[in-house]
Amino acid sequence: MSFPATLRSSGDLLADRRFAYAQDAFKEGDHAAAADLARQALERAPGFAPAQAVLGRALLKLGDAAGARAALTEALRLDPQDSLGVRVELARLGALPTEEAISPGYVRALFDDYAPRFDKHLVKNLNYRGPELLAEAVRRASMARPGGAWFARGLDLGCGTGLAARAFAGMSGAIDGVDLSPSMLKQARKTHLYEELHEAELVDFLRRCGERAYDLVIAADVLVYVAALDEVFAGVARSLRRFGLFAFSVQAHDGSEDYVIGEDARYSHAESYLWRTAERAGLSVALLDRASTRQECGRDVPGFVAVLER
Repeated sequence: MSFPATLRSSGDLLADRRFAYAQDAFKEGDHAAAADLARQALERAPGFAPAQAVLGRALLKLGDAAGARAALTEALRLDPQDSLGVRVELARLGALPTEEAISPGYVRALFDDYAPRFDKHLVKNLNYRGPELLAEAVRRASMARPGGAWFARGLDLGCGTGLAARAFAGMSGAIDGVDLSPSMLKQARKTHLYEELHEAELVDFLRRCGERAYDLVIAADVLVYVAALDEVFAGVARSLRRFGLFAFSVQAHDGSEDYVIGEDARYSHAESYLWRTAERAGLSVALLDRASTRQECGRDVPGFVAVLER
């Protein structure tokens, strides 16, 4: 993962070396060694957030919840933007509310690092098919829509490298993209499929983009990084013209909670929550199907593909 310059090195060569060994030990599953090596790094560089994060994660694997919480809390204090993503573990430990588990800083760092290999890893390794499933869902939901499955202007929320723009090519006269990651936007720009590209957090962008600006809004594999969806749905509703569609995918869970944070550091949402949130935003459900957009370890990840109409 790509971190800010202040997190790439402790400034102490020996501490950096111990930290690198700790990372390797953690990846190999030797969590006791990882914890010991992270402590050695911290003895020389106590303010080095990545070593605190490795220590906390190793202690969590070893069953030391109190020690893990202390180390992860210190890592977050040292890296308040949470480029290291420790909020996820802190939420699981009950130290943070579930809705605060994923920060924009973490998402930006994650995808800035992921961008160069994103398409190959997602499509070939994880059998990702979200954009294609969304495009097919929009075609089905548009059969009775004035104008059918043609949209004068679309918006791709969390556009990434442009996979959704490719899947929806020929269905929209123009499409804009928005993403948190500059590296992802750089890849998207190479496709020449977007009218405009914006670096922004998606709710902030929806607040600024104006009312009735789009006929179609797409969010492919994006809302898995958002807990409460009320602001997103309300923002999309404002941005859509009459008979406009909002197509999105989410991961699914069947529990009583509206949403939960999973071991994969992604949110899963309940079907009943999606219906209620759409209704509150003034959007009607045109289609809501169970579908898997990707795989983990060769198994389909349960999810929903939905199309809402204004």
